[in-house]
This record gives sequence, structure tokens and C-alpha cells, in this order.
Amino acid sequence: MLALPSTNSLSPLPLLSTRQNPNPRQASFRAQSPLSPSRISASCHSHLQTERGLEFDTGDTFFRHESATGRDLAVLAASLYKKCTGRLRVLDAMCGCGVRSLRYLAEADADFVVANDANDDYRSLIVGNMSSVQEKEGRWVVESNDANRLMTECYLRRDFFDLIDVDSFGSDSTFLRSAFSCLKLGGLLYLTSTDGYSSGGHRPHHSLAAYGAYVRPMPYSNEIGLRMLIGGAVREASVLGYHVTPLFSYYSYHGPVFRVMLQVNRGKLPDNRYYEFISYCSLCGDSLSYSWDKLSKMRCSCSDGKGSSSLVVSGPLWVGPLHCASYITDMLRMAEQQEWIGNGTGSDLQKLLLLMLDESDLRLPVGYIKLDEVASRAKINSPPLRIMMGALQKEGYAVSRSHIASNAFKTNSSMATCIRIAKGLQQQ
Repeated sequence: MLALPSTNSLSPLPLLSTRQNPNPRQASFRAQSPLSPSRISASCHSHLQTERGLEFDTGDTFFRHESATGRDLAVLAASLYKKCTGRLRVLDAMCGCGVRSLRYLAEADADFVVANDANDDYRSLIVGNMSSVQEKEGRWVVESNDANRLMTECYLRRDFFDLIDVDSFGSDSTFLRSAFSCLKLGGLLYLTSTDGYSSGGHRPHHSLAAYGAYVRPMPYSNEIGLRMLIGGAVREASVLGYHVTPLFSYYSYHGPVFRVMLQVNRGKLPDNRYYEFISYCSLCGDSLSYSWDKLSKMRCSCSDGKGSSSLVVSGPLWVGPLHCASYITDMLRMAEQQEWIGNGTGSDLQKLLLLMLDESDLRLPVGYIKLDEVASRAKINSPPLRIMMGALQKEGYAVSRSHIASNAFKTNSSMATCIRIAKGLQQQ
């Protein structure tokens, strides 16, 4: 199990209660009846939903059922943290209707949750949802503030959190520095991006401004989106003298949504390891990563040592593992303990975690290879994915499926090898 520090160099304030609350407005929002129609804004319509047995109202907030898996992963990580450290203080910086805050409180047994959304019209709705957990007093508070302002104020009053969840829209990265500032050492930061245009290389100047990475079109753009998000966090953390480690990375097609769970500790990343440039050759189909000191040597072997117009370069990006294998294993155990998987239930979640575990193989490089691309280059029909992967393994290559694309695989073999094997399978 991943070791988590038990203390922070700066001692946080005691848990807030209605008596300790620095914002007196909040106290009155803790005594309201849950989901009481009189407490819901006249402009907010009631839309009751259920997730993992918890009932909540989404009102007029933006809500996606498809995002439940991302919330499942977050709750598992929060539960692991609580089990390891014995504590869990959560800041849900952009909470919407508050379903994530509710789940941290009810399922991860958080000691304290701040549910914040900048839209004050959602306040009564969030309070109603949070009020369904009433077994202890002083376990939650609702704020209506800009996320950056709230996190900065928490930092200034030395109020630190074990987990900060920022479910932002688009490629908003302005909150990164303020989030790092009010996070405990060893704490968890759950980041989001929904900017598929930038990860697809269609807005390189935008990705450069948001994440410090100039991204161009590549065939595994959705993995690039995760690496772009992690790389931006690596850059911001380094400025503050922190080191971030990805515990898991999750892509979902709806949106699209890119989510990464990072653990934050002191210490800059040594020698820029895992923070490099990625190249893709449209001529041969191979991908390589280059450190900063090797940029002048960036070329593909298929071009006979000469520069080639077929080479596309993006970066700098995170080129290290997207997941921590030991952490994914612990998440699987936690999911089984909570009866989310096993006994014929939770097959989708279990399948996802097992795919992530396979992707954690340190021998696997950046990117994935789509089976359709192999077939197109080989000028044959696509072989079955399972058979193709088995043939690669027989030749000693590392290979796994990708949780990002169903018809793709990750491998440390070259495209030329994949083409040769695919042609051989066609002849059998």
C-alpha cells in the first residue's frame, strides 16, 4: 500500500463546526431540512437521482450519470487515504449539486467536507443534499465562493486539506497553484479537463497557455490529454517545490473528460524525468520521447538520420506511468471490501481497474496503437485484438489493452513489428 505521510509541516486549524465557522452565514444553512421545497430556490427544479444507494437532487445544475465512474474512483482513493492516515478533510471546490461531497462524506467517512460552488443559487440545493448525512455534527459546510479565492483564503488561515477535488470545465488551470498551497503534504489532488480540442492538437497555443505544452494532432490524442493535464500539474508543483505522483488517470468519452488523481509531496522532479517531448512519425507510425537535452537529435530512424516532415512533436508532457500499480491493486481491494465488485456485481468498474493495472507496466511507452491503423498500414483485415496481443507477448513484448480506446493496445514493439505479426496472422 502506498505510504502517506501522517503530518504536514504546517498544522491545520481544527475542524470547522458551526461555532468555529469563520463565515457566520454558514451556520443557518446547517439546520435546514433536507430537500425541503421551501429551501430550494424558486428558479431551481427538483430532479431526484440515486447513485450507490444515495439519493440526491440535481436541480438545475449540470449533472452527468456517466461521470459516476469518475466519482467511484475518487471515493475509493479517499477511502484508502482515510484507512492509511486515520483522517480525511475534503475540499470539493466546484461541487455543482454536491453529489461528490455527499459521497465523500457518506462512503469515504470523511471527517469534514467543504462543498463549494460559485453559483449561490445552488446553495440551498447543496445543503439539502448534504443534510441527508446527519449522524455527526460539524462534518460539513457549504460555501458559495470562487474556487481560487476560497483556496487562497484557506491557505492564508493555514487551513489545509487531505483531498481537494476540482471538477473544472474546459482547460481551466488557473486554480493549480492555489490548490497546491492549501493541500497537506502527502495529500491528494483530483484534477479535471474537458478540453478535447487542445488534447487533439487543434488549439496548440491554447494548450501552451493552459498547461505549458504545445500539442499537435497525434493518433492517441486522448492519452495526450491525460499527459497534458499531469504535465501542467508537474510544472506548477515544481514552481512551489513540490513533486507530484499520478496514482491513476482516467479518460471517459463523454465530454470528453480527463481526470487524474495526484499525490503531492515536497521535492522537485529530478533531472526532468518523465517530463519530456513526444514525437510521432506519420510515415512509419512509431512514437518516441525526448528529454530537453536531446531535442537537437529529434528524428525518426525511418528517415535515415535526416530531418523528416513526417515527424510531429508535442510537449513538454508527462511521459511516465499513468497509474501506480500498487495503488490500483489497493483500489481493487477497497472496491471489493465495499462490495462494489465481486459476486457478479460491478463488472464495469472491475474491468476498468484491471485495465489500469495492466497499463501500469513500466515497460510500456507513451501512446497506444489502434488495430485499425495496423490493418491499414499492412493492407489487411484487422486481426482479433486478443490474438494480436497474444502474438506480441509470444515474441517477448510487453502489451496491454488501453482503457482509453477499446480497439487499441499499448506495446513496446515498433509499428513495423506489429505489421509483420498482423500479416503473419492473416496467413494462418
